[in-house]
Amino acid sequence: MKKLALTAALMLWGTAAALACTNLIVGKKASSDGSVFITYSADSYCMFGELVHFPAAKWPAGTMLPVHEWDTGRYLGVIEQASETYNVIGNINEFQVAIAETTFGGRPELVDTTGILDYGSLIYITLQRSRTAREAIDVMTELVNEYGYCSSGESFSIADPGEAWILEMIGKGPGNRGAVWAAVRIPDDCISAHANQSRIRQLTFDDEDNCLFSSDVITFAREKGYFDGKNTDFSFSEAYAPADFSTSRHCEARVWSFFNRYVSGMDKYLPYVSGENNDGMPLYVRPERKLSMTDVRDMMRDHYEGTPLDMSHDVMAGPYSSPYRFPLLEFEADGKKYFNERPISTYQTAFSFVAQLRASLPDPVGGVLWFTLDDANMSVFTPVYCGADRVPDCYAANGASDTRFSWDNAYWIYNWVANMVYPRYSLMFGDLREQRDMLERTYVTMQPGFEQVAVRLYDSDRAALRELLNSYTNATAQNALESWKELAEYLIVRYNDNVIKEVKDGKFVLNENGRCNSFTRPAYDKQFIEQVISLTGDRYVMPESSK
Repeated sequence: MKKLALTAALMLWGTAAALACTNLIVGKKASSDGSVFITYSADSYCMFGELVHFPAAKWPAGTMLPVHEWDTGRYLGVIEQASETYNVIGNINEFQVAIAETTFGGRPELVDTTGILDYGSLIYITLQRSRTAREAIDVMTELVNEYGYCSSGESFSIADPGEAWILEMIGKGPGNRGAVWAAVRIPDDCISAHANQSRIRQLTFDDEDNCLFSSDVITFAREKGYFDGKNTDFSFSEAYAPADFSTSRHCEARVWSFFNRYVSGMDKYLPYVSGENNDGMPLYVRPERKLSMTDVRDMMRDHYEGTPLDMSHDVMAGPYSSPYRFPLLEFEADGKKYFNERPISTYQTAFSFVAQLRASLPDPVGGVLWFTLDDANMSVFTPVYCGADRVPDCYAANGASDTRFSWDNAYWIYNWVANMVYPRYSLMFGDLREQRDMLERTYVTMQPGFEQVAVRLYDSDRAALRELLNSYTNATAQNALESWKELAEYLIVRYNDNVIKEVKDGKFVLNENGRCNSFTRPAYDKQFIEQVISLTGDRYVMPESSK
């Protein structure tokens, strides 16, 4: 049997961020309760996850704001501070404006290294200055025109309780201040998504209610030689971020998986997301049923299950049917390049959220950031109300970091449990899922009653409301953390040394002497055994005399 000689392990295509992050978008008439939803999975290797907070404030004229690059902490420069800034917790502000992003990269020569604003700083500065999604688009585009944009191409989800937009932006090259951009409003009865590939193609030039763009979005493309056709044929994506195999298979496939779950006939786009052609998919689709918050949340845990891209049924899934691939998307063997799939849920996530935005409730109560740290599939989403102005203790760094573990930090506890489960996925994940789903059902069930109390306080005592929102946000986050510590202890005891101790009614089965003698030694998954035999032949066949 010929053995594969791994000649080199290649780095990820592009930068670490280039294939990171996923956003899902649901219009208010496409949701079951009238909410607008946007989601964010912030995926980056070794990125430490925490919930940030910027308190509301008033600033004297002439105040300057230092800007540090979100990804690296590198100092970029200063900009003029606004006279008033709004309360921001995570990626939502006190007016239920929420912003998320994915990096599409695009043409590398358009990165302006002299710009002062990077994509991450732009998000959090804009949230502090915007009361609506449309105002956020104005703020973002005006800021980069004034101070320059130093990141590569970016797609932003921008939403409020009334509408959701995708804004795509890319710089103009070193020393050329500003950016070219386009923004499209997602119809209220539709869903959309983006995942590290520019998705805006044709623009509607005479519909300012639903399509906005920089004045030079086409002329700049012509000047650079990216486009030479009729204006009506212009495609933002094709001009500034041409698709290739990587962007189709690893980026657009995640969008397809979301659409495929709620719309029939998406199989016709499989050749595109498989990297066989560049035909593209629609920017948005109309779902066949309305989506709840739990539908959107659970989609953030997708690994292409039940589709042709399902990863849990080949030899790389290992002995326990893992839908994860570690660590590279591309590798080389015997002169050929190979790849792994890249699903929505991934182990290198720092934090995730589902922003639930509701016009039917007062802003402090209507905006909820269902938030979690680490891999969304392996952790618990808890409610963070946009009227809260205090970060839950376990969601703050408090001395923890990417190189410092803390027993009181949710990022590290979720990672601890996830890294126990990953190697024995089919054996252990059921226990994790049971605990995760139970906690999330509890929080969702509690939501209406809690919000009734909160709305009454909104009408009578705003200070008491703020304290209630802070207390509840902290209590649910802390409850999830403590439950996960107990789960970690349970998992190490039940699955110690690769056996499975028997459990009945939530308790370990013991003999009359209080000892645990009831356990099983799990076999490898059948598909894995068959694949191993096909690779090893008779090497491990026992002789007839031993039978």
